Formats: sequence, structure tokens, C-alpha cells
Amino acid sequence: MQAIREATNDNCVIVIEPSRSWVSLDLSQLWGYRELLYFLIWRDVKVRYKQTVIGAAWAILQPLMTMLIFTLVFDRLAKVPSDNLPYPIFSYTALLPWNLFAGALSRCSGSVVGQSNLVSKVYFPRLVIPLSATTDSHCI
Repeated sequence: MQAIREATNDNCVIVIEPSRSWVSLDLSQLWGYRELLYFLIWRDVKVRYKQTVIGAAWAILQPLMTMLIFTLVFDRLAKVPSDNLPYPIFSYTALLPWNLFAGALSRCSGSVVGQSNLVSKVYFPRLVIPLSATTDSHCI
């Protein structure tokens, strides 16, 4: 982002222009807004787990239940080999990074549109919004 200040008599107008490439990505500016990132993550975590009956335990129960279903289907019924590893551990180690990636991508994709009211009112690095949506469920 390039900010150009234009000073008139009593007013100071800041014109924000888009950068031309990814090279001008200013990570130091992102570091300056780390408290905003923290509060956006905290808000998302509170909203997500306040609306469920079992709360934050859902973050633990969901992968465990998926692991049990995968173990039942692929180990017991389909007899898929697991290279002499216990099948629950074998499936769980694959499910954790996949759930992390799939959840982060789905939350990140709609985050800027969902926070359009915040984006249009206040200036801050726009990378904060997808970053907070990506990390909110992993910082409990």
C-alpha cells in the first residue's frame, strides 16, 4: 500500500493506492497491528464455541469421531493396510493436517467479504482479516 498525504488548509487527506506487486508486502506493518489480530482471533474463538452446546470440546471430539469412523470403514471393512501402524493413529495423523488446511481455507475464503463493514470504515493491513480467520480455531 502506498499512502500519499495531501495537505490542504485545515484538512489532511490520505489517499491509499494499491501496490503493484507482492514484493511491496509490508510485514512490519502487519506486526504493528498484532493486537488487532489478537482481538479478532479472540472474538472469532468466543463466537464459534459459545454457539455450540459442548463448547471447545467440539474441537477435540470432531477429529476423534472422524478417526473412529475412518478406522471402522477402512480398517475393519475395507482392510486397507497401514504399514504395521495402529490404524487409529495412522488415520489421525492424516486427518489433523487435512482438517487444518480445509478449515483454514474455508474460513479464509469468505473472511474479507464477511468483514466488509470493518474494512470500509477503518484503515489497517487487510491481511489481518484472513490471517485471523485462518488461525482462530488453532489458538485455543
